[in-house]
Amino acid sequence: MLRPPETFTTARLTARPPAASDAPAVFAAYANDPVVTRYLSWRFYETVPPLGEFLATRAETWRTGDGQFGWLLHRRETGELAGSIGVTLQAHDALFGYVLGQKFWRQGLMAEALRHVVDWSLSQPEIYRAWAFCDAENPASARVMEKAGMQREGVLRRWHICSNLGPEPRDCIVCAKVK
Repeated sequence: MLRPPETFTTARLTARPPAASDAPAVFAAYANDPVVTRYLSWRFYETVPPLGEFLATRAETWRTGDGQFGWLLHRRETGELAGSIGVTLQAHDALFGYVLGQKFWRQGLMAEALRHVVDWSLSQPEIYRAWAFCDAENPASARVMEKAGMQREGVLRRWHICSNLGPEPRDCIVCAKVK
């Protein structure tokens, strides 16, 4: 079974699996922010305990090797939590998702992290496609994908529900890098 590395380092970031004990820091950095989570599939957290439960399930994925593998991203020079990135490995593709605290927007940090994990995934013999999607009204996220080396493929109509914006599926931009 294919497994990503548990940790990685880029020029400005370090990444490691989450733990339930990270919940207060994740809450403060981005998970309680309705602006940051606006276009995500999950609602912003109003309290820390449910976030701790979620992070415990993400940590368990690393033990079982089944599900979405996630990393918390920290600034190398300060150790400050900036965001998170995850990958779901399927038969021949890797699907990525990411979130970054507002304090770290427009610095190229997420493109740096995404480029690293996309390159890792495509270096695996069984992975032929690395892809991600974002809400069509979130062009900054589409730009992150493009800066990470992915090409815009098109729009998936009525594809994804952003629970913070309502119950109806929304259009999404899809980007990918293939080999």
